[in-house]
Amino acid sequence: MNEQLRIIARTQLGVDTLDERRSDSLDFHEVSVWGLRRALEAAYEAGRRDGLAAGMGVE
Repeated sequence: MNEQLRIIARTQLGVDTLDERRSDSLDFHEVSVWGLRRALEAAYEAGRRDGLAAGMGVE
């Protein structure tokens, strides 16, 4: 799950890491609403796929 979120953050939002770096310029990002929407849709879809796979006994 964490790896999926890192990939979504990088590809959809241009955020290199989800680790806290204790610097405003590194920890806060300006994101467009359409970029945020794409990232949320990607996260939802990843969760949906994981849920379907778990329901079928696929890990």
